[in-house]
Amino acid sequence: MRWEQIDLKMGLVHVVRLKNGLASTHPIRGPELRALRELRRDYPESPYLFVTERGGPMTPATARKLIARAGELAKLPFPIHPHMLRHSVGYKLANEGHDTRSIQQYLGHRNITHTVRYTELSPERFKSFWKD
Repeated sequence: MRWEQIDLKMGLVHVVRLKNGLASTHPIRGPELRALRELRRDYPESPYLFVTERGGPMTPATARKLIARAGELAKLPFPIHPHMLRHSVGYKLANEGHDTRSIQQYLGHRNITHTVRYTELSPERFKSFWKD
C-alpha cells in the first residue's frame, strides 16, 4: 500500500480492491493511526507503508508468510492465510448487529450474496425482533 492511499491527518485510508470489488474510504481508528504514524517516522523517505529491512515494498508473499507464522506461533490447529482476516471482519461486524448492506459496502462486495454468509451464522440477527 502506498502512502498516497492513506491520509494520516484525516485518519482515512482509501481501499482499492481486487477482483472487481468496490473501492471505498475507511476511517483509521486511534490505536492503528498511532501505529501508522510510528511506522512513518521509522521510514520517512519510503513511499510504502509496509517495507522490508532494505526499505523496499513488502511483497504479498512476505505478508502471507508473516500471517502464517503468526498462526503457528499462536498454536492454531489449522493454517492461517490473509483472507481469513477479511472473513473475521465480516463475522465480527455481523455479530455486532451491523446491517448486511453496510457490511457489503465495508467489504466492497458488489454482490450481496457474498456478504450474507457472515450474517447467516450471527445470533444477533434476531436480537431486535422482540421487545422485553
